[in-house]
Amino acid sequence: MRTVLNGQVIDAAEARLSIADRGFTLGDGLFETVKVVNTRPLRLDAHWRRLAEGAKVLRLTLPLDRAGLDHAVATVLEANGLGSAALRLTVSRGPGVRGLLPPDPATPTWVLTAGPLPPVPGPARAVVAQSVRRNPHSPLARIKALSYLDNVLARIEAEEQGADEAVLLNTNGRVAETTIANLFAVLADGTMVTPPVAEGALPGVRRAEMLERGLAVERPLDLAEVETAREVFLTNALSVRPLVALNGRPIGDGMPGPLTRRLVDGMDGG
Repeated sequence: MRTVLNGQVIDAAEARLSIADRGFTLGDGLFETVKVVNTRPLRLDAHWRRLAEGAKVLRLTLPLDRAGLDHAVATVLEANGLGSAALRLTVSRGPGVRGLLPPDPATPTWVLTAGPLPPVPGPARAVVAQSVRRNPHSPLARIKALSYLDNVLARIEAEEQGADEAVLLNTNGRVAETTIANLFAVLADGTMVTPPVAEGALPGVRRAEMLERGLAVERPLDLAEVETAREVFLTNALSVRPLVALNGRPIGDGMPGPLTRRLVDGMDGG
C-alpha cells in the first residue's frame, strides 16, 4: 500500500520514523479514522474539527491545514486505487529529547494511510470491563489521543472472556462507551439515550450527527438501564453495530432491534 508521510507519497514498507518521535516514545499525538464511500470522505468536516480541538488540548500545532488534508485524502486514494476506504490520519508532536516537556519549536510528524473498508461487523457480545475505568475529568477523555492502552487492556479482557467488546464504566460507575465505539440504548419507554461527553464518552462524529438529527438525547446512563434496554447499538466512524448480549445475558430478545437494523441498513450508502 502507498501512504502519505509528511506530504510525500511513499510505499508503506519504506516509511521511516525517528526513534525519538514522541508519538512512539510517549503517545504524544492524535489520530482520526475516516470512512470513504465512492471517493467521498464522510464527515470530514467533523473529523477535522475534532482533530483541531484535540490539538488545542495538547498545545500541538497541526502540520497541515484543511486544504492540505483534502489534498492528502485525494492523493492517498488515487495512489492506492481505492474508491471506498478506511483512512487513518496520525499526527504526533515529532522528535524530541528525553523528558516530558515538548521541544520548542516542535516538528510534528503526520501520516495518512488507506486500506479497504472492513466488512460490516455482526452483532456484538460484550462484557463490562473490570480492569479499567474512564476518567471523565481527564482532558484526554474527549480527544482521540494516540495512547489507547486503557482501551487495549479492556479489549484483551473481553477477548479472554470470549466476548467481542468491552463496555467501559466511568469512575462514578456509570456507562461511558466501549473500547472503540459510542453506546446508544433504546430504553423501555422508547427513548434513545447516549452518555454525555462529561461522563467520559468520546465525542464521536457519528454520535454527534445522530444528536443533531434529534435521534437521541444525552444523559447519564446506569448499567442497569443498558441491561434492561429494548436494544443497544454501538457507533463509530466506520459502522453501526448491534449489541445483543452483556455479561452473558441477552439485551432485549438477544437479536438486533428494529431501530438498529434500520440504522445499519441505511448506513452511509456503503
